[in-house]
Amino acid sequence: MAQKIKEIALENGVPIHRDREVARFLYHNVEIGQEIPPELYKAVAEILAIVYSKK
Repeated sequence: MAQKIKEIALENGVPIHRDREVARFLYHNVEIGQEIPPELYKAVAEILAIVYSKK
């Protein structure tokens, strides 16, 4: 599923930021549709800031 998301992002010019540590934690601990755990708010906010700055 992650590969498909990346393909669609690239096709549509959506910036991709790689953070393997956060990605692996999310993959192993969070189901699709669940809220992001509070301990990852800062990491996700930083990633979103990077992505938005690339627009």
